[in-house]
Amino acid sequence: MVEGNGGGTPQSQTLDRGLRVLEHLAAVGRPQPIAEIGQTLGLHRSITYRLLRTLEDHQLVERDPAGHYRLGLGLLGLARGVRTDLQSAALPRLDALVAELRMTAFLVVRAGDEAVTVSSVEPHDSPAHVVYRPGIRHPVDRGAPGLALLMPEAAAPGDREALEVARRVGWASSHGEVIPGVRSIAAPVLGPDGGTRAALAVVFVDEGADTEQIGRAVVRSAQQVGAALR
Repeated sequence: MVEGNGGGTPQSQTLDRGLRVLEHLAAVGRPQPIAEIGQTLGLHRSITYRLLRTLEDHQLVERDPAGHYRLGLGLLGLARGVRTDLQSAALPRLDALVAELRMTAFLVVRAGDEAVTVSSVEPHDSPAHVVYRPGIRHPVDRGAPGLALLMPEAAAPGDREALEVARRVGWASSHGEVIPGVRSIAAPVLGPDGGTRAALAVVFVDEGADTEQIGRAVVRSAQQVGAALR
């Protein structure tokens, strides 16, 4: 198996493997045994064990009572300085959006060719909701959040029809592109220069939901976040 980071050979194979372990645990959102982590990443059990123990020494992962590994509290300290102005501006609007729509709302930023969730808020008074945790990432040209990040860019030949529609109506929508059966609506957050700083989004499964109402609410919230950044 040839290991890499999607853009060529990593400068440090050990560091690349450790980061992939963290990304994997963030994506699955639940504790996992060593064997399952290693199998998913294509790593030998002994290598996986050494990586996890090193990450555990730095409190970046921790073990549950069953001995399975999950993300550790040390990540919270590292995350405090990540785009704090953006997250500070977005959090009140995420809370308000959740209260208004009773759906999980989240903030997404672009990292290369991927859309990465950096903050999320879940409703506490709805019968059921979609869990969508920070750390989830997917190709930027898939899913409503990714399309929202691309909306302010100039149209180009080969743009997806969904992206063209999003530019016309003001928000992006998708169904099952990131999580099977899950719907999402998102809108871009624009910075002072008019460029895309992030995307604000909600996820839900209700087939009968009023997408027009949801879209307007998400756009309004995204605009308020953008205004707070100016």
